[in-house]
Order: sequence, then C-alpha cells, then structure tokens
Amino acid sequence: MERPHNFSAGPCILPLEVFEKASQSVIDLDGSGLSILEISHRSAAFVEVMEKARSLALEQLGLKNKGYKALFFQGGASMQFLMTAYNLLENKAGYLDTGTWSANAIKEAKNFGNVEVVASSKDKNYNYIPKQYEVPTDLDYLHCTSNNTIFGTQMKSFPTSENTPLVCDMSSDIFSRDIDYSQFGLIYAGAQKNMGPAGATLVVVKEDILGKVSRTIPSMMDFELFIKKESMFNTPPVFSVYVSMLTLEWLARSGGVSAIEKKNKAKASLIYDEIDRNPLFEGFTAKEDRSMMNATFTLKDEKLASRFDNLWKEANINGLNGHRSVGGYRASMYNALSIESVHVLVDVMKHFEKTT
Repeated sequence: MERPHNFSAGPCILPLEVFEKASQSVIDLDGSGLSILEISHRSAAFVEVMEKARSLALEQLGLKNKGYKALFFQGGASMQFLMTAYNLLENKAGYLDTGTWSANAIKEAKNFGNVEVVASSKDKNYNYIPKQYEVPTDLDYLHCTSNNTIFGTQMKSFPTSENTPLVCDMSSDIFSRDIDYSQFGLIYAGAQKNMGPAGATLVVVKEDILGKVSRTIPSMMDFELFIKKESMFNTPPVFSVYVSMLTLEWLARSGGVSAIEKKNKAKASLIYDEIDRNPLFEGFTAKEDRSMMNATFTLKDEKLASRFDNLWKEANINGLNGHRSVGGYRASMYNALSIESVHVLVDVMKHFEKTT
C-alpha cells in the first residue's frame, strides 16, 4: 500500500526506517528473542537504550558536557507545565502567552506562586508572536513556547534577562532548527512530534538552576531525583524511549539538526509561497512569525471547502484539517515529512485554482 502524505499535527509522521526497526523490535529486540515490550527496564539492553537516547538528545542540541542532563518522563508536555513550577517557582515566574499550551502552562503555574504574563498575543487569536516587551528582573524563570502547533506561529528569537533562567516548551519544533540551545535553562518536549510516539516527554535541564525552592517536591515531580536515578526512578515508557532513540539515530545519520533545518526551510518556503501566490487561500499568521513546522491557512471562500477537501483526500493526503480554534487547514511538516509530500499538496492547491 502506498503510504499517505501525512501532515498530521501529532502524533505525526516518523521516518519509515524507524518504523521498520521498531516493528522488528516488538517481536525480537536485537536477536535477544525478547520483545522491547517485555524486557525489564532494568536489563542491560534497555539501560543501554536509555543512556543512548539521553546522550543523543544532548549531542543533537549541542549541550553535551555543558552542565545539562537529559531525562525522559511520562505525562506529556502538560505534566511539565506542573513540574516546571514545582521545581523552579519560589516567588514569581514570567510567562509569554502565545497560544493554547502556554495558557495551560500559566494556569498550572498559578497553583505554585505569583505568575506575571509578560506579553500576550491573545488579542488577535494568537496569530503573532509578541515583541518589544520588557522582561522583569525579579523572576525565578521566564517561560515561553517556541512553536505554537495550533496557530502556526514560531519564535525566531528568544528573550534574554541576566540571571533569569529561560524555560521553553519545544514540543513541536525540537530538533528542527539550529539555534543556541545553551540559552535555555530548561527545555521540554512531548515526543510525538519530531521524536517518537506519544507516551514519552524529553526534559533537558541545566543542573545549576535546580534546588532553589523551599517547598517539598513529591518524588515523581522532582527533577533532581530523576537526575540521581538516571531517568529510571520508576518504570519509564520503554517503547516510546526506544523509538525516540531510533529517531535520534536517524537524525544523526541525516546530518543532524543543521542539515534537517535546511530541508525544513525548503518545505516551509514551498507551501508558504503557494499560499501567498494562490488567490483562493490566505495564511492565518503574521508572515514574520510563520512556523516551519505548522503552516496554517484558510480558504477565502469557505463555500469551496468541500471541493478542496475532496481533492486533497483523493491525492492521498492525511491530517490537513485545521484545529477548531483556527479552522481552515494546517500542514504540519515535521522532520520526517519529505519535500515530495509538500509538492503533492502544492500541486493540489494549483489544480484547485485552475479548476475553480
């Protein structure tokens, strides 16, 4: 069967070779006779998987031997809204409100202390990234969301403030572009975009920002405890970590983050050029804030929607519907999506124009 052109926002497309290797491991992990789903998480085989996944994450972010630790958790990025505040919020935290997930993170943080919304784009349904704001000097940390999956915006630069750790939810664009990741004190990301299947969350934290809150942190919420236990305090999400390791290996073989960024830029340019050229469509977000990962766009005439929907479905395209908060369409172009799939979508859009 020909595989669909998968533009799903998440869980999303992963490399075919990763699927093939992972499917083999479900029956037999590296000739052991045991499935990845049944081996002990304390076994030498899985300890090696965990260590390799953590090491590869730091390597691909350029953070190895720079005071950072990589950890894997369950609970998705939504649990990190809670864990971040548990571990870092003593007096006051600052948040940039740029979408649904940042709003949820703000809600959780308010359970632990004073939260200041430093800037927000809610006034225009989050279709831009706030700029020209001042970062208060009395924050325990400043939290941002690098890429907003629902609305299709992406931060192109990040705020700085002396002695204020920068925390970033990178769930939908981690490993997609070459930036200075050492500017962040803590990064977290759900696996189900650029890394693996749902069920695991990567946390990369600089050790020296921890241990500064006075509250008692429950064991399952304590970053320092998970560092001490090498991300094995409890049974980790074994299969999700394994597939994340395979995906990070694939990324390394593909030339790493800098190489994949060039491919992602080419895909984004292709779709946005067509959105801007085609008189039947318009982009949702401010052009300067457009995401490389999630291109959001709408039809200028919604009466044409059923016809366009039939065309892209006939072209074996999957997952193009926009989120209900925006409507229209969302083309999610994560690392494993080929530029050929984007060409198929663009051809459909051109054909739609010619026949309308």
